[in-house]
Amino acid sequence: MAFGSFNGGGNNGAPMSEINMVPLIDVMLVLLVIFIITAPLLSHAVRIDVPQATSAPSQVDPITIDLAINADGELYWNDGKIDMGMLSERFQVAAKQDPQPELQLRADKATRYEVLAQVMADASRAGMKRIGFVSTPDPKPVK
Repeated sequence: MAFGSFNGGGNNGAPMSEINMVPLIDVMLVLLVIFIITAPLLSHAVRIDVPQATSAPSQVDPITIDLAINADGELYWNDGKIDMGMLSERFQVAAKQDPQPELQLRADKATRYEVLAQVMADASRAGMKRIGFVSTPDPKPVK
């Protein structure tokens, strides 16, 4: 910041209120030169000839397991009733499949959280990676 001139007139030592822009412009020009020099180096690419191959993509339909839990805690594996003891065995068989099927859980509103948590823990312990919840959308529109 400049504090005035040495000629002794006018301000009597009052500071000047203007900014010296020369150092800011110098820094900007140095940065501009650096960017101009380095920009061509960043866009340098190695050209290679890649072989062309065409093939039909394999259509693998995703396998889903529909596991329904009613309000009484009864389990239904793809619409067939099973008990909790058989569930972990079926999870282990399903986890070893390639590709691994997606487990879709449908639970009743009144289902105890304990049953749902136990089913999820069994699925996770068996190695199931793709677990999802099925729900119905709210019929009331969102405002």
